[in-house]
Amino acid sequence: MSTSSNGNSEPEYSPLLSGRFVTRIAAAVVLLAAITAALSLSGRWFGEKLALAGHTSSLTVYDIFVGQDHLRLPANVIRFENQRATSISERVDLYLTWPALEGYSDDNRHFFNDVSRPEGLIFLQISQSTMSRDMSGRLDPIYTQVFDGSASVGADGLTRHGVKATSSYAGEIFLTAERDGEPPYVVRCLAQASNEVSTSADCQRDVHAGKDLVVLYRFSRNLLPQWREIDNAVQVFVKSRLVP
Repeated sequence: MSTSSNGNSEPEYSPLLSGRFVTRIAAAVVLLAAITAALSLSGRWFGEKLALAGHTSSLTVYDIFVGQDHLRLPANVIRFENQRATSISERVDLYLTWPALEGYSDDNRHFFNDVSRPEGLIFLQISQSTMSRDMSGRLDPIYTQVFDGSASVGADGLTRHGVKATSSYAGEIFLTAERDGEPPYVVRCLAQASNEVSTSADCQRDVHAGKDLVVLYRFSRNLLPQWREIDNAVQVFVKSRLVP
């Protein structure tokens, strides 16, 4: 408090905000803006990663060696991120749209993200063969031994076979078909009630390919009427990716 020359007391006025305080406020605002921008960018990055859910639209080609065979595959058909590399592997897992047999892209991502459309994808697992026969070759010596009851008519030329409840295939059915000039077609499917929702892996079949590969592929039972087309397409796809 200061006293004026006329003897009246008056309050001494000083700045409400000091220069140092203003500088600190400005610095805090700049820091907060920087943090907000960083969070926005990182949030966008994590959001994009979450939306991709492990998928990639990259067409980078990798050379993958499985046993005696050499496969050349684009990244967007390889299902798991840790397999997207040129490497020597025990197996490689793929996923493809049906019927186009394409890998993931921005245009077809709905097939990969919509579980309500299981017939849109086919899953492949390619590994070194450990058995001398594929499913077609195992029909007579193995599968017929566990069939139970009378066979019945299945979808589009297939014959349906139930299995013994005591067998290791309990809860499944087999579907077979004779083919001219080829081994019989054989596929295993989960024994579901007609009103149960299908998944992308209700049915599975394996075939030999290349020098020493087995290709196990899985698909929705909704696609059973197209079993011929699927079997041919899978084998052609794998053959076209083998390097001589």
